[in-house]
Amino acid sequence: MTAIDTTALTKHYGETIAVDSLDLAVPEGTVYGFLGPNGSGKTTTMRMLTGLTTPTSGSATVAGVSVTDRDVLRPRIGYLPEEPPLYEQATAYEQLEYVAGLRDLPQQDTQDRIDELLDRLGLSPKDAATRIADYSKGMRQKVAYIQAVLHSPDIAFLDEPTSGLDPRAARTIRELIRELTDDGTTVFLSTHILPVVEEIADTVGILYEGRLVAEDTPDQLTQRAETGETRTLEDAFLELTSTDPAAEASVEARDG
Repeated sequence: MTAIDTTALTKHYGETIAVDSLDLAVPEGTVYGFLGPNGSGKTTTMRMLTGLTTPTSGSATVAGVSVTDRDVLRPRIGYLPEEPPLYEQATAYEQLEYVAGLRDLPQQDTQDRIDELLDRLGLSPKDAATRIADYSKGMRQKVAYIQAVLHSPDIAFLDEPTSGLDPRAARTIRELIRELTDDGTTVFLSTHILPVVEEIADTVGILYEGRLVAEDTPDQLTQRAETGETRTLEDAFLELTSTDPAAEASVEARDG
């Protein structure tokens, strides 16, 4: 089954084309790594897929729901934006309990899940009872991640989920993402940390100037580096998003 399906999805801002005729078909229960340089259209794509921005043209369904049907879509998805919305004067407990209430989640089961995720991410009961205004960036990121996945969404959209985290917490986030997919959640992952994508993504799509220029498994993209050697996903990414005319011609020739 397809969790995310887009056909010629396009977004214009005036004369600027942010996303250009994007076609995606992301299977259920997989991690889709969504890569691209700054300004390539990644955030605009995620905002369209989460119903926060209306497409200019084309269509998209997420969990079988049109992205224009926001009221039906919201309960099915979780979204961690790069700058997550957290109430500074609340504690982590208050923030997460408030979100659980908005989603009408069962109280005891949800409290158990909050406690489990806080513990997994190294936030003690004392931390969770502290105002978010006093948190470090990493602590905020942990609460924002829990907020996005607390209701076990069908599809989780995660934008830079390991931003600001120490190596131990970043590893835990990677483990938690894999556990989500094991439980049937589809994860749409945008990050600049390419080793994260190499480790956990089933498929990688590379967006460049609003267009999908490549899509394959991490291993297959790695092997597409110009030398023909098995190198790194970073090498393939840099090649596929190069502004060098010769490299662009090579990419276009390969991708048709």
